[in-house]
Amino acid sequence: MTPEELSLAISACLKDAVAAGEIGLAATDIPEAVRVERPKNREHGDWATNIALQLAKPAGTNPRQLATLLSARLASIEGVSAVDVAGPGFLNITVDAAAAGVLAKAIVEAGPAYGTNTALAGRTVNMEFVSANPTGPLHIGHTRWAALGDSIARVLRASGADVTAEYYINDAGSQMDVFAHSVLSRLHGRGVPEGGYPGEYIADLGHEVLTQHPDIRELTDVAALPVIRGAAYKAQLHDIKQTLAEFGVEFDVFFSEQELHDAGAIADAVARLREQGHVFDDGGAVWLRTTDFGDDKDRVMIRANGEPTYFAADAAYYLSKKDRGFTEKIYLLGADHHGYINRLKAIAAAAGDDPEVNIEVLIGQLVSVNGAKLSKRAGNIIELKDLIAWLGKDAVRYSLARFPADSPLTLDPELLKKHSNENPVFYVQYAHARSRGAARNAVAAGVERMVDGKEAFDAALLDHATENELLSHLGSYPSIVAKAAELREPHRVARHLEVIAGAYHRWYDACRIAPLGGEDITDQNRTRLWLNDATSQVLANGLDLLGVSAPERM
Repeated sequence: MTPEELSLAISACLKDAVAAGEIGLAATDIPEAVRVERPKNREHGDWATNIALQLAKPAGTNPRQLATLLSARLASIEGVSAVDVAGPGFLNITVDAAAAGVLAKAIVEAGPAYGTNTALAGRTVNMEFVSANPTGPLHIGHTRWAALGDSIARVLRASGADVTAEYYINDAGSQMDVFAHSVLSRLHGRGVPEGGYPGEYIADLGHEVLTQHPDIRELTDVAALPVIRGAAYKAQLHDIKQTLAEFGVEFDVFFSEQELHDAGAIADAVARLREQGHVFDDGGAVWLRTTDFGDDKDRVMIRANGEPTYFAADAAYYLSKKDRGFTEKIYLLGADHHGYINRLKAIAAAAGDDPEVNIEVLIGQLVSVNGAKLSKRAGNIIELKDLIAWLGKDAVRYSLARFPADSPLTLDPELLKKHSNENPVFYVQYAHARSRGAARNAVAAGVERMVDGKEAFDAALLDHATENELLSHLGSYPSIVAKAAELREPHRVARHLEVIAGAYHRWYDACRIAPLGGEDITDQNRTRLWLNDATSQVLANGLDLLGVSAPERM
């Protein structure tokens, strides 16, 4: 019996009790799925629920009486071996070994779909993250949101949401002119212009421009700059996309800020917000009255000289997301962007959206790596490419995924390079590789999940204490994924994979899948192969949500 099946069974018992007149509840008071959790003390049962405490008041009774009534109905459900009422009205439920063991077969049959759910079905989400300026390579400052943003998108999709991962290309504004001047100066052997970009990558971009436009140095600076700006921008954006691909991060949309300007979206945004009554003119400038929505001061959209501000582009970009049908917009911003929260929410409110529903701003804290070296190519930064080459994609992504985004983080390269249980990513990946090796050895010994075309599986044979523990953690996986999506916290998946890995290693040491030499192959061997393969599947599914590989061998 899976936790989901138990949850539905409890809900059905409530409905039956209401229909029988035993409980004075309205049908709308009863949840379709009742929350069940593992009790802190496993001696209290396999699962626990506090539903009686939640519904006692609307039912007009005390929680313990309601729990006692429910316990009688639950005890009669096939697969439930015991139901105890604890404390003020908690229900502790024990399922029999056969009911618990069925989960192993269900997981294997579900395959990659195991753990997915429909909790967020119907939700249309735009997630913007990384969004680094295309004036240089991705560096350690972008690494955390690249890993976490992609994993958040994956857990949201696993919970049924329709997610578009979007990269906002900041390709408008003065920094692009400085970028072009930096490449131009390097092409002519000049020094770095004031406020310009240093680093050998500028020289590399110059070579790229020269390859495409061999006569570029023959042009005047005025004629050369727009050519250089376009070619160097495309080359640097290609480098960013290539680095993201190496890191296993995929974006559905790369959205150009410059295209907002070229399409007249800034002026359109000002006009639309003015129609809403939130735009005013003062001192020759155009303002958005964001203080009406909790911002600490009103924001300039168009300066007195007629130039739009970055804030105006932010407003136009938000309206673009709204126009494209995204009811929920999630922004993933760096640690220095706390001040953006209120102004972005003010834009949402001025646009007629609910800032508590239609927009969410997540702030990620800084990450550092002990012993990391500044990039020779970029000059003054730690490049993401170098981190991948040094520590490996899997180690970096897993390490970033296993901590909440709002906690400062320092990675330990010496730990991440260890092939030992101290290294969390190795610990989980090794559990998967070990399970695949166990499956290969079992098959080589003649143990198969199918015999004569029929499934050889007897759930009641999974009755060892380590099997009960492993099954319980496998059964909790879907609820962990759902909670990770709800809270935007993929670290919950990573930490649960470590729990599963530990339970698997203990089971592997205690229970044989393949028989010893000379022993007959039994249904217990075959059934254990199902449990082994179920564990492989859950570990692979979870690692995939984190953008980490599940190796067959290590």
